[in-house]
Amino acid sequence: MAEPTPRRNEPRLRPAPLLFEPVEAVADPEHFFGLESIDDPGVLLSRATELTQAFRVATDRAVEFQAMAAAQLADPRRFDRLTAADIAERTEWTEDYAKKMVEFGRDLLRGREGQGPEQI
Repeated sequence: MAEPTPRRNEPRLRPAPLLFEPVEAVADPEHFFGLESIDDPGVLLSRATELTQAFRVATDRAVEFQAMAAAQLADPRRFDRLTAADIAERTEWTEDYAKKMVEFGRDLLRGREGQGPEQI
């Protein structure tokens, strides 16, 4: 089962693996990670819960990477820096949300200084 997202000073644990869907299974709209073929409701609940938690962890991590990228793109030291409006347009965010994400990304990047990439 996936672990909850750790806070800044805690080590990150890996979520349950998300198994990639074979191409032919993806074409079938009723197919979703093999859940439709599980007959035992207890097993189905367990696997569906694992997937839910893994997707939540993946979403949290992706948002963190979005924020760090937004902060880097908005860095005033860059000659090609983007404004919050530019970032909002690229990501389909509101400008206010883009500003918050830039700040969040700056906080994450500050916390990363002196750490290796494996701790991100």
